[in-house]
Amino acid sequence: MNVAKAFVPLAGEPVLWHAVRGVLAAGCVDTVVVAAPASDLDRATDALVSFGAAVSVVAGGSTRTESVRLALERADALLPDIDVVLVHDAARALTPPSVFQAVVKAVRAGAAAVVPALPLVDTVKQVDGVGRIVSTVDRSRLRSVQTPQGFAPDVLRRAHAAGGPEVTDDAGLVEAMGEPVLAVAGDPMAFKITTAFDLAMAEAVLAR
Repeated sequence: MNVAKAFVPLAGEPVLWHAVRGVLAAGCVDTVVVAAPASDLDRATDALVSFGAAVSVVAGGSTRTESVRLALERADALLPDIDVVLVHDAARALTPPSVFQAVVKAVRAGAAAVVPALPLVDTVKQVDGVGRIVSTVDRSRLRSVQTPQGFAPDVLRRAHAAGGPEVTDDAGLVEAMGEPVLAVAGDPMAFKITTAFDLAMAEAVLAR
């Protein structure tokens, strides 16, 4: 897909639009802050105008971590008394409401950080630098992590303030501080739309 993933059309609307609609449909989120590349700020704003004041768009940073930090700053400004922060990937545009609800419930029950996750179904092998199999990994203790990831706001703020290396998810920043991260049940429908095949699957799901 040559178009930026968030703006690829899906059933007549950008993937980003479907992702935001899914967040709001969960019924447990008051405000959505979207971090978009500065070059796509107007494009993102126009794509989400139908959601009105429930959605705010900010210019993201040069890295994923910086973009989340900037979105968090906007969320803090909009909702000073916020009790749960969710970090979601727009590519997981079909995430069911139940996943959002389960993550929020776990944070409100006292968890500092929560991620939805699925057990692995494939056999996992460890390989060396030339591709030779070294060992078979026990997949029963492994999970494939999805979004939204949920956090107590002060925990996520401290994690970003602490800095550290660029990570693939915010739970990694929290883990680096030594804080526990709880895994709750994810959902196969929260798959990432990153390839043409993924897009075709998403189109089929929505058509159904």
